[in-house]
Amino acid sequence: MSLLSWNFRGLGNPRAVQFLQEIIFQKRPKVIFLCETLSNKSKVDCVRQRLGYEGIFVVEARVHSGGMAMLWKKEGEAKLLNYGNNHIDLVVNMDGLPEFRVTGFYGELKRSLRRNTWNLIRRLAGESELPWCIIGDLNNMLSPTDKKGGNKYPSWLLRGFQEVLDECNLIDMELVGYPFTWEKGKGTSLWVEERLDRALISHSWNLLFPTARLVNLEISTSDHCPLWLDPVLQEFQKSVKHFRFENAWLREPMCHQIVQSSWELFSEDSFQKKIKCCSTSLAKWGKEITENFKERIAKLNKVLRRVKSRRDVESVKRYKDTHEQLCEVLNQKEIFWRQRAKQLWMRSGDQNTKYFHACASKRRKRNQISNLKNNDGVWVGWDIGLPKLVVDYFDNVFKASNTHSDAVTKFIQEGVSNEQNLALQATVEESEVRAALF
Repeated sequence: MSLLSWNFRGLGNPRAVQFLQEIIFQKRPKVIFLCETLSNKSKVDCVRQRLGYEGIFVVEARVHSGGMAMLWKKEGEAKLLNYGNNHIDLVVNMDGLPEFRVTGFYGELKRSLRRNTWNLIRRLAGESELPWCIIGDLNNMLSPTDKKGGNKYPSWLLRGFQEVLDECNLIDMELVGYPFTWEKGKGTSLWVEERLDRALISHSWNLLFPTARLVNLEISTSDHCPLWLDPVLQEFQKSVKHFRFENAWLREPMCHQIVQSSWELFSEDSFQKKIKCCSTSLAKWGKEITENFKERIAKLNKVLRRVKSRRDVESVKRYKDTHEQLCEVLNQKEIFWRQRAKQLWMRSGDQNTKYFHACASKRRKRNQISNLKNNDGVWVGWDIGLPKLVVDYFDNVFKASNTHSDAVTKFIQEGVSNEQNLALQATVEESEVRAALF
């Protein structure tokens, strides 16, 4: 269960809609709040259908400004409490989670009208006792450090917003990532950055989701960054790490030597013992090869920068050798992530390790399980019965039943002769394994 908030700056921008689709594909939020849609209800509804969400409530734009929309994944997972020109208030009720309240908020842009924003928050605070979260572009700051560049932010605006949070017992969530969410004049002497987008939570909401985090997604097609709120950080059992051979090791001459020496060292032991000792040696050695790409690349780049400006023969030779080492490390990194991404249409030589990394990381996160429903319809986690539930499920799936297959198998023509069957069942000789491997 997660929430996405973004000052969209208009649905008429195709790049913005495409960017929103990419965020949703990666983060899969259950609730989305969009402000400054600059659109009517029908246009927002078209976007909803493209995104694959069922629930929607829209506050249409006034002339050529404003406009808000709240979308939720399934129709029955949320209901409207109230709304206005600057907010949409929902009660969220999803499987496995207690009922709570989410308010998408768009604060007054003009400083002279900021008191309207403050009074609206005070009024909303008294309308429900549910755990409460306000998220959106509040157009308010709490500290001088929320602004970088430009004129000093008025102290009366800081005090006014701080007093609202104190009166309503609201907590300003810490922002993970870049500290500013809005910018203007980037790359010029007038560049200004501010934190205008935020999430405010009640103490009861904080107790309900103590491990929640608010993340600045930073990259944006708007002048505002999207915010991603994950109320429940997934807790998983630490898995046992098994040995996996890395294709990137094949580019290292040492790999072949380790395999050969490990095999010869235990020449008198069983085949299984040799495999185990060989994998242990490779894993220990390979950790230095495939787990510190970032440090190795940074170190080599530092050397290149240091010798680049020199013109003596020794520096030129060192530059050439270092550059070759850097290319080799980059090739290893690409092979490492291509092996994990399993994108079969990619060809050798594609310098796109960031893409491979994203594919592999996203797949790993999606494959994780935090809780499941048992036969009684109750959600259970890893600490309250989920391991037993998984084992029982597969026990039932693979349990032998009292079926008889003779009626089917007698019509299947044999494809393996008796001689071939005896050859397949014969014991594998060590000399055969050695010949196949070496």
